Amino acid sequence: MYYALMDDRRDAAIQHGLDAIHDKLAAGRRLSAEDGLFLLRPETSLHVVGQLAAERCREKHGRTVFYNLNNHLNPTNVCVYRCKLCAFYRADGHPEGYFLSFDEILRRGQEAWDSGCTEMHIVGGLPPDRPFDWYVSILRVLHEAFPKLHLKAWTAVEIAWFSRISGKSAAQVLETLMEAGLGSLPGGGAEIFHPEVRSKISAGKADADRWLEIHRTAHRLGLRSNATMLFGHVEQPRHRVDHWLRLRELQDETGGFQAFVPLPFHPRATALAHLPKPAAMDNLRTIAVSRLMLDNFDHIKAYWISLGVGVAQTALAYGANDLDGTVRRESIYHEAGSDAPEVLTVDELCGLIREAGREPVERDSLYRRVRRNGREWEIEFDPLER
Repeated sequence: MYYALMDDRRDAAIQHGLDAIHDKLAAGRRLSAEDGLFLLRPETSLHVVGQLAAERCREKHGRTVFYNLNNHLNPTNVCVYRCKLCAFYRADGHPEGYFLSFDEILRRGQEAWDSGCTEMHIVGGLPPDRPFDWYVSILRVLHEAFPKLHLKAWTAVEIAWFSRISGKSAAQVLETLMEAGLGSLPGGGAEIFHPEVRSKISAGKADADRWLEIHRTAHRLGLRSNATMLFGHVEQPRHRVDHWLRLRELQDETGGFQAFVPLPFHPRATALAHLPKPAAMDNLRTIAVSRLMLDNFDHIKAYWISLGVGVAQTALAYGANDLDGTVRRESIYHEAGSDAPEVLTVDELCGLIREAGREPVERDSLYRRVRRNGREWEIEFDPLER
């Protein structure tokens, strides 16, 4: 009887907390750190959290779910950093290290263009002996050959490295890359911002303040960017909440972030291979709470490469409104054990979205609608959407 009473009291407290958050959201008030921690508690109903997130998503996007046609390019896997969470990197001189030639990079660009892609997503390792101009040239040759292809390239960690090896400021680095064809920044390298975690998983590379400052600078220069969070390893709920609050604060300041991408950790072949992958329910809860905490982010992406296709589709009922894209030639998550397909076709993406009761809409990298006729496409400008 005592335990039953305790359960009743706990359930009543949880319901009271959910009611209070519902009322706060309905009144247009911002959730606090304490609210975020409450929503992440496993005893807080995932079903209700998902409903709250789905309501916020519908308010912004109705039944629309976005996707794009994109190709990934990883010019090298050789890297000076030894991040414990990374299965992709190889040390300088390792027999499995590689560098793509410019001929191969152009072939990848041609493959993307022939496949009807609107975007090339470019990230990779940071080798000790390549000058800044090598990275600039990658963008330049692609942009000159395929000027219509949007180049979303180089994370803030990479920009920080370019600044270090070139002696240029982050702004000067970004301006040089923009002249070469840079269109926007991906959100990688954010991992977990809190120093208690970052020092354990990615010591040595750009810290949270540097990551945020580079995105602030990019936004000031007119570039849009994404933001990520790699979760489900050694962090605690409070670290996730801290991460969201830092992103929300910068978005309040600049408005330059387009999408938030929650990325579950895949441990295989990393230095943290003893850890389990985060469970599907944790993935869905994190996506839902992301939607609720990041009230100033328009788009929450369910990246099917990291989540798996089934969970990504389910995430459309938990606050996500974007499935990313075809994601041809992704390497980083597959190296870490992702069993997602190598690529999804447009028909497969649209089928997943429609099966979830939503309406698929193709977008470009800047979330403008695309009007397509086979491989030929044009941007459909709609000022009411911006």
